[in-house]
Amino acid sequence: MQTLNQDIKNRTFKPVYLLYGEEAYLKHNYKSRLREAVTSGDTMNYNYYEGKGADVNKIIGLSDTMPFFADKRLILLEDTGFFKGGAAGEELAAYAERIPESTCIVFVESEVDKRSKLYKAVKKYGYPAELSRQAPGQLSRWAAGLLSKNGRKITGRTMEYFLSRVGDDMENISSELEKLTCYTLGRDVITKEDVDAVCVPQVTNKIFDMITAITSQNTRGAMDLYEDLLTLKEPPMRILFLIARQFNQILQVKELMGTGMEKGAIASKLKLQPFVTGKLMLQARIFSREQILSYVKFCVDMEEHVKTGRLPDRMAVELLITNQY
Repeated sequence: MQTLNQDIKNRTFKPVYLLYGEEAYLKHNYKSRLREAVTSGDTMNYNYYEGKGADVNKIIGLSDTMPFFADKRLILLEDTGFFKGGAAGEELAAYAERIPESTCIVFVESEVDKRSKLYKAVKKYGYPAELSRQAPGQLSRWAAGLLSKNGRKITGRTMEYFLSRVGDDMENISSELEKLTCYTLGRDVITKEDVDAVCVPQVTNKIFDMITAITSQNTRGAMDLYEDLLTLKEPPMRILFLIARQFNQILQVKELMGTGMEKGAIASKLKLQPFVTGKLMLQARIFSREQILSYVKFCVDMEEHVKTGRLPDRMAVELLITNQY
């Protein structure tokens, strides 16, 4: 991201950029900043294409056209699928080395194959920016900065609790911070009670509770939580994935605890919020390594049975919850 920030600040642009990765907030942010920096709000020399089926010849023709009373033309392409291979991507890859200085092409993609010719061309002639989920420390500093701009303060421990409750999606964090700012009008310090009052717990928090219920054989409680998630339109396979991911995290934490590693070191190594790490450590202490592995295998088996058509997805999660397979 440092390269992007520097190019935007200096207004010295590479011929082609690629913005990709899990963090939608950052992709949207840098897409907007690049557009403003390159065009300064000019719409005459700005072209936008979205989705599959964009005409490569038309894109190249526009790119070769001199901008009208401006230094730069910006062509922004979003979710084109060009980075998954195919003739269109290869044609653009071949064109990348001769993009005129008067043109800047920006790709914003959800799926990217780093083995594709187009990705390699962007890497050679421009800049591919992978905008991934941010580490806990970066999220804390960013969130604290947003609060500070609105005249609010928050302790480190309350920030940990806030992030453990709302998750690591920056768009969601930003939205929840706005709610906190409005709720605390007339006060400058945000408390844990404020977070509890207005911040909506993310799905991962329910998964924590569900695993606690599963492993303590509280089947009714686990099924109630499962029904809550289905009511919130969470797909059963995503729920299964989140359960499997947490059991894997519990296993990792268990093994690191076995080496004598403390909470802070574990959180840093696994890139988790300390508050989340503490909850995982509590769960890891309850089970033997063999028990955790059995649940991991159970999750893998259920996923395989769904993918091979042996079980419906909803039933697979129910069997996992009730431990009856």
